Amino acid sequence: YLSWHFDRKQWYQRRVAITAGIEGKIKQELVTARNAGMKNKRVALNALKRKKRFEEQLDKLDGTLCTIEFQREALENANTNTEVLKNMGFAAKALENAHKEIGDADKVHDMMDDIQEQTELANEISNAISNPVGFGNDVDDDELLAELEAMEQETMDEALLDIPDSAVPNLPSVPNTVPTRPAAQEEEDEDVAALAAWAT
Repeated sequence: YLSWHFDRKQWYQRRVAITAGIEGKIKQELVTARNAGMKNKRVALNALKRKKRFEEQLDKLDGTLCTIEFQREALENANTNTEVLKNMGFAAKALENAHKEIGDADKVHDMMDDIQEQTELANEISNAISNPVGFGNDVDDDELLAELEAMEQETMDEALLDIPDSAVPNLPSVPNTVPTRPAAQEEEDEDVAALAAWAT
């Protein structure tokens, strides 16, 4: 792009230089015709004829330069399109080769299924390795709970047996002899017994 920009700049400068030279000749012939005027018609007419030829030459030159400019632009576009198509061809060939190595879509699906299967197998292996072995995972929780309650009860019993004598309050001692009844109470009991016998 830089080289093309530089060429265009050089071409424009050259075009301006050529055009300026012809325009200078046209102005010179116009001055010659004005100076000759009616005094020397032949010189004036010849100067005007040359001016016309230079103007026609300038018009043709402009047309030629425009045509060349269009051709240069068309050639540049063609080269660009050629490079684009060439790169697209390389990309298409590379994709084709890659697809040949990969295979068809069914092969890709099969490969993805295999990857999924191996991933699941790896997860199962990891879970199996992470689980503890030989630590009684099959023991019933209710059985363990009953054992825990028995241990707590045993601990409570041991705590009760370990209570010191100083913690028990002093109670009155139990009498060893049977208390005697009063004489009045015995007589009352005999009267009640006699009354009961008479009533029967």
